[in-house]
Parts: sequence; C-alpha cells; structure tokens
Amino acid sequence: MKFLSCAHYSPSRLRLCVLSGLTVALALVPEAIAFAFVAHVHPLVGLYAAFIVGLITAVFGGRPGMISGATGALAVVMVALVVTHGVEYLFATVVLMGVLQIAFGLLKLGKFIRMVPFPVMIGFVNGLAIVIFLAQLGHLKTPDAAGTLAWMTGTPLFVMLGLIALTMAIIYLLPHVTKAIPSALAGIVVVSLLVIFMGIDTKTVGDMASIEGGLPQFHIPGVPFTWETLTIIFPYSLILAAIGLIESLLTLSLIDEMTDTRGKPNRECLAQGSANVVTGFFGGMGGCAMIGQSMINVNNGATQRLSGIAAALFLLSFILFLSEWIELIPIAALIGLMFVVSQKTFEWGSLAALRRVPRSDAFVVVAVTVITVFTDLAVAVITGVIISALVFAWQHAKHIDVSLSVEDHGWKVYKLYGSLFFASTADFLSKFTPAEDTDEVVIDFAHAKVMDHSAVEAIDSLAERYRKAGKRLHLRHLSPDCLDVLTRAKDMVEIDVRADPHYHIADNKLG
Repeated sequence: MKFLSCAHYSPSRLRLCVLSGLTVALALVPEAIAFAFVAHVHPLVGLYAAFIVGLITAVFGGRPGMISGATGALAVVMVALVVTHGVEYLFATVVLMGVLQIAFGLLKLGKFIRMVPFPVMIGFVNGLAIVIFLAQLGHLKTPDAAGTLAWMTGTPLFVMLGLIALTMAIIYLLPHVTKAIPSALAGIVVVSLLVIFMGIDTKTVGDMASIEGGLPQFHIPGVPFTWETLTIIFPYSLILAAIGLIESLLTLSLIDEMTDTRGKPNRECLAQGSANVVTGFFGGMGGCAMIGQSMINVNNGATQRLSGIAAALFLLSFILFLSEWIELIPIAALIGLMFVVSQKTFEWGSLAALRRVPRSDAFVVVAVTVITVFTDLAVAVITGVIISALVFAWQHAKHIDVSLSVEDHGWKVYKLYGSLFFASTADFLSKFTPAEDTDEVVIDFAHAKVMDHSAVEAIDSLAERYRKAGKRLHLRHLSPDCLDVLTRAKDMVEIDVRADPHYHIADNKLG
C-alpha cells in the first residue's frame, strides 16, 4: 500500500514509529485486561479486541497515529449483557455494532462531528483526562483477607508510589537529555529492570492476569438467529456504536487540532465498523479510539500509520511469545505513564479561560466534564451539544430588531434585522401593531434571514392579522424559497429578482 511504502519513512522516523508502537502496546496490556474484567469476560477477549481493532483501524482508518482498542466506555455498557445472556451474545452484539458503524460511514454522517462546539470538546478532553487518572487509582488497591479490595498501606504503598514517581520523573526529564527513544518507553524499561534485578516486591502485570494465548480463532457467535435475539442485542449494539463513534471522532478532532492536520471522519467510521465486525467473529469485545494511548503516540511524534500497526503487532507478540516477560512489568511503571498522559491531556488553560469566556460556555465545559466522569461520554457530549444549541437559539432569539420609517407616499416600513426562526417568532410578532399602522405597511427582509418553517408560519400569521385589520401588507426581499412555502401571505410578496436574497430555509418541503 502506498501509505505504508518505506519511501515515506526515514530511518529516524521508522525507529520513532516502532518504538512509539512498543510503548503504546505496553500501555494497552493492563488497560485491555482491566476493561475485560469490567465487562466480565476473559482477559484475552480484551487483548484480542485491542489487537484486531487496533490493527484494522491503523491500516484503514481516517486518522493516522490514532490508537484504538478495548475501552472502558464500552465495557461498562457490555457488562449487563454479559451477566444476563453470556459472552456469545456479546460477540453477536459487537458484530451488529460494527454493521451500524459501517452504515453511519456509508451515509457520510461522520462529518457532523465538526458541529460539536468547542466548549464541548474542552469538556470531553478534561473529563477523559480525569477518568484516565481515576482509573489508575484502582491499581492502588489490593485484596484483603476477606477478598475485598482495600487501599494499600505501609511499605507496599510507599514502594508503589516511589516507582510511580520515578517513572514520571524519567518521562518528564529524559527529553531534556536525549530524544533518541521515547521517554515513556525509557521510563517503563528502567523501572521494570530496577524491580526485576533488585527483587522489589510490587504488583506486576502478571498479578492482574496471564496474557498468554494463541492466535484469535474465527468463531461464529453461538446465539440463535431469531427475532428475539435481535431484540436483545440491537439496543446494546446501537448504544455501543454511538459511544464508540463519538469517542473515536472526538479523539480524531482533538488530534487534528494538535497536529494541524485534517483526518477523515467517514473513513474512520467505516474502519471502526469493519474492525468491530471482524473482532466479533474472532472472540473480541469490540473497541474504539483510546484517547490515552493516542496521546502517548501523538506526544511521541508518531503520527503515521506504522506506529499503530506496530502497536498491534507488538501486542500480538506479547500474547504469543513474550507473555512471561511482559507479566514482569510493574504496574507502577504503567500507572506513572498514564498519570503523565492524564496531565498532558487535561486542558489546564481552560481553567483560567472559564473566567473570561461567556458563562454559558463555561457552564458547558464544566457540565460535560462532570457528566463524562460520573456517567459516560455519549451522554456528556449529547448533553453539551443540546445545551449549546439552546443557548445559541436563546441568544439569537433576542437579536430580532426593527427600524421604522415612512415612505414618501405614506406607507409605513418595518426594516427587519436578524434571524427569524422558531425561537424568535414571538418577539417578531410582538413588534407589529396592525391596529395602529397605516393602511399600507411594508416589511423589508433585506437584512434578515428566514430560517425555518416556524418563521414562515409567523409571516403568514402576521399577514392574516393585517388582513383582518383591513390593512394591506407588502413583503419585500424575501427568498424565493419562502415564496414557495407561504400560503396566506403569498399574494403580498413583492418580487425583485435583482435584490431578493437567495438562501434555503430549513423546511421539509424544500429538503
């Protein structure tokens, strides 16, 4: 493939992508295992999903350098299905989830992610940064005598915190000395070697679960192919598809902004969908873009497809050949890495900006952040978009202004300024006084825009009021679109093809 041609990679770039891929793969292991536990499935189900989804999206996705795999946002939705119906229903659900995402891409709906307001994006980023941080705190717990998880205390806690601090120090300080290798990889390697050769007793990847396994095998989900099965899995598939696409496309937009490039949302939808169809048939739990691992990759400067491909292949090699070595990696090293990712992901400048931006925008940022932390990403983003849309409608509803004048022949003229739509129609109608106006009245729309069918209905209603008052209303400079939709006021429109505006109103009749 052209985008994988060696001609596109200098030796230094090739080394950077491979080493960054290795770093990402190491960070993927505990995440995939943890999310598999959340979903109540075997750790290999999460690891296979990370490999398959990561590889397919790296090769075919719309955002080179973005990392995909099993995620917590999806896992928390899956758990109810697995507990109630079993893992085979999960595999079927993931396949249908992929089909829905492919349909979304074929309909070219991915571009609508560009409509997400900037305050929602900031809230999304900050919320996920907090989620990444909080997710690491679970590793600071250990089972007590009764098998209940409790916070570490004493020496084990201090050892863990010391190793975390050492990892973070290496990640932050090494770039000031050399950039020959990614500092995150150096931090993991140094702390791992320290633990292994000094015999330090601390939690390792192997304490979570064994990652040893074979190649994923093709497997048709063992569920009845009936209407009842579809009614069970479809709601889950729809929710998972929505969450997966929202998280992926917002991560894509974030990387676009960081790299000053432009990804392809519709292509990413197709790649994500295809990846989930495949992983459902190979015993994986499905997945989407992972902002934490994507930030590791992008911060390393590895924004080519090779980095994602390398991460997936390294992950598979861990499962097949290197499990006993990977299981020796201390959890503290990976926690330190994710703490750094959390810190770099959070938009710290947004805290100071909250005092300068409009209150409505500040509220959206905080609301999306809080909802992301306490519920899930999809609910947070949808809520943020709705709040932003309502604020926009309210602000523009107040921007309908009218100036009055009288023409030489005695006609009263209302010159309208602003946008006329559903939220501003009441204010629009309140500005006219049919009983007090002259017999001939003009409404000039040259500096106004009729936005939707509610606006057209308001114009018709106003025309009827003037007709009942025995007055004649003249409507100037209306778009031809409005003329097509008007009913009672159609004969009052004065047409001037040289001066009338040309725009389309949002109306079902006009498409």
